[in-house]
Amino acid sequence: MNEPHPPAPDSTQDTKKQQAARAALELVQADTILGVGTGSTVNIFIELLALQAPSLRLRGAVSSSEGSSARLRAHGIPVLDLNAVRDLALYIDGADEANPARELIKGGGAALTREKIVAAAAARFICIVDESKLVATLGRFPLPVEVIPMARSHVATRLERLGGKPVWRQSVITDNGNHILDVHGLSITDPIAIETVIDQIAGVVTVGLFALRPADLLIVGTAQGVRKI
Repeated sequence: MNEPHPPAPDSTQDTKKQQAARAALELVQADTILGVGTGSTVNIFIELLALQAPSLRLRGAVSSSEGSSARLRAHGIPVLDLNAVRDLALYIDGADEANPARELIKGGGAALTREKIVAAAAARFICIVDESKLVATLGRFPLPVEVIPMARSHVATRLERLGGKPVWRQSVITDNGNHILDVHGLSITDPIAIETVIDQIAGVVTVGLFALRPADLLIVGTAQGVRKI
């Protein structure tokens, strides 16, 4: 097993993703620079954003992945380097799992490091998901950890000591040229503590836990409509 396997989509999952994406789009202000994340729900958001771009008069977007950058450019939305942006008011991204405290697991698309950087730089972070991603305790989805290639074995050993079963995602090289270990079997009851411990392992670039900097607003598409946490 080389890659994490998210739950199979149900017949209404795309509709739920569209609900969350539309609700987030309503919060985008005109004449701003927008942070844009990565993933299937964000791809829907980008398509909706492109339709509204002329009226929003966006000055550009800061993207967390090469894939999202290509989508934005294809719609004529300028992609800016974060180093050139002084103030980033809003970042919109998805998640592989989210809990009611708005703490997240991200990195199924291997963009976790850039996602974490843009989230940290933004004044407000909005996470958009469908209800299948909402869990009471994080860890059902394997926790991605981006590692320097030479440190992969060392980091895997340390992750095993924490009770996890790390699996190298061999088919993937991140946009930063690194490897991904997907850690199975963790029940993450204290996300802040686990994030802090894993971040301190030599060779770890970042871990896909967003607990020290959780989402400010979680928008969930459900069968009953949009839920905001």
